[in-house]
Amino acid sequence: MNRSICLNADVGELPGDEGRALDRAILDVVTRCNIACGGHAGDDESMSATIRAADARGVRIGAHPSYPDRKGFGRARIDISDADLEFSLISQVRRLKAIARERGARVAHLKPHGSLYNDAAKDNALADMVAAVCVRSGIDTLIGQPGSQLQAAAEAVGLVFIAEAFADRSYEADGRLTPRSLPGAVITDGTGQLTQVLGLIETGRVTARTGETVSLDAETICLHGDTPGAARAAFALKQALMVRGIRIEA
Repeated sequence: MNRSICLNADVGELPGDEGRALDRAILDVVTRCNIACGGHAGDDESMSATIRAADARGVRIGAHPSYPDRKGFGRARIDISDADLEFSLISQVRRLKAIARERGARVAHLKPHGSLYNDAAKDNALADMVAAVCVRSGIDTLIGQPGSQLQAAAEAVGLVFIAEAFADRSYEADGRLTPRSLPGAVITDGTGQLTQVLGLIETGRVTARTGETVSLDAETICLHGDTPGAARAAFALKQALMVRGIRIEA
């Protein structure tokens, strides 16, 4: 059984002081974070504050680019040309890197957000684009769905790929995330999250929304910062893993 796990969180997505406070609470738990860099959420101020908080806690910093769709929070594919999308993604990542550089911090990985994440998992052209954005931005590590087109694209260009599963999202029988439009897509119950995480760590399996057992070989588990009760659930999860002798490592 694996006795260690990387925990990551999507942060820098909620506005104002309340958003930054929530980020700090979650950053006390995780070992990697994915910072919204303007596509679906985030601005220079939130990026700077989140980088500062992550760096102070020794949490590895990652870029979290998305379709340029702030109105829809990047949760649906939009009508945009490939050239314009690639330009937007590179611009998002490079802005985060510039702010990190000003603070003496390093952007260690990239993880696509929302619909871009799901689309790149099954669309090889889009996966190739995301991998190319990593290469062009000087980032050597990509986080995504195990066994996906994104993993194949990353490995094809020599990137380190970190396979990810989710604590607070349910799965379908084919191993894909349940669409947010369906009931039960988001797991808000802390006990349910812990049960799913322990199954992933101890058996490499997860129970799908419809009852099937799905194999998922994950190296990192994501906690969404915008899930209701996220900070409380993240802390409880950390405590439960530590009690079981499971180390949380990047």
